[in-house]
Amino acid sequence: MALHPVVQKILDNAQAAGRPALSAGTPEQARAQVAAMRTPLGPGPQEVTFMNISVTTRSGEISARLYKPVKQPKGLVVYLHGGGWVCGQLDDFDALARKLTQDSGCAILLVDYRLAPEHVFPAALHDVEDALLWAQNEGMNYFEQKLPLLVAGDSAGANLGMAAIQSLNKRISIALQAWFYPVTDSDMNRPSYQNFSKGMPLTSEDMHWFFSHYAPREVWSDERIAILKSANLKDSPPTWIATAEYDVLRDEGEAYAHQLKALGVEIQLHRVSGLTHGFARLFNIVDTARDVVEQAATAMSLACETKNYGN
Repeated sequence: MALHPVVQKILDNAQAAGRPALSAGTPEQARAQVAAMRTPLGPGPQEVTFMNISVTTRSGEISARLYKPVKQPKGLVVYLHGGGWVCGQLDDFDALARKLTQDSGCAILLVDYRLAPEHVFPAALHDVEDALLWAQNEGMNYFEQKLPLLVAGDSAGANLGMAAIQSLNKRISIALQAWFYPVTDSDMNRPSYQNFSKGMPLTSEDMHWFFSHYAPREVWSDERIAILKSANLKDSPPTWIATAEYDVLRDEGEAYAHQLKALGVEIQLHRVSGLTHGFARLFNIVDTARDVVEQAATAMSLACETKNYGN
């Protein structure tokens, strides 16, 4: 399928404006470029309320934002934003968190894990592990009763969530993991890397740049980064995944889904035609992106309904 016309226009405008690749400058410049998209992408539902909180980790406290729907939440979703382990702030994903909160009926805990290169691997992973344990325990004090715990995220955030779930294994109970275009491997030779790098929002050069900031090359194949190498995938929770047709990460995300299916894990895989990496933040302006975000929210809602949690 051809690129969605709105996405094509975004890419054309970026090229005409001479917008540099994320990897063309410094981490600070890349972060500013991600932040600059907040206003053009539009806000999330304003009925959703939030509070800024602190989450205790082994290295101190990190910031987080807890979003609540109008009605009593069905579950608590820990959301881990993308940005190549280098970019991404709470405000950058505020609109998406609001959308998922409203449509799923779940509370969303958006976690401000530490970023590279200031904090290299495994700092962010440790933050996410600790945030999941915090959510399962102290985090439930923000609600009238214990809620099902879910984990969701996009891109590098999905990678951190997957790795944390594998690391914690049976120490946490996850009703669903839901991922948009996840990083699951460090192999950049897959066909999608060859076919969908040039002119796209995420390029192979960007991924090399992100990886090099996140971790030394000699540990890129560590199973805490290259999730496909994990020996515990058979213990993964029920999983929902959306990949993008025009994305260098498409093949590895789908390889992860197929591996889970082969291991007997309950899996829903959606390849979204005509879209590129990062489409979840486009839900206000791209109809098919909105549809997939709403499908993810529905999967979250249904996962909560299958769990019976008492006070």
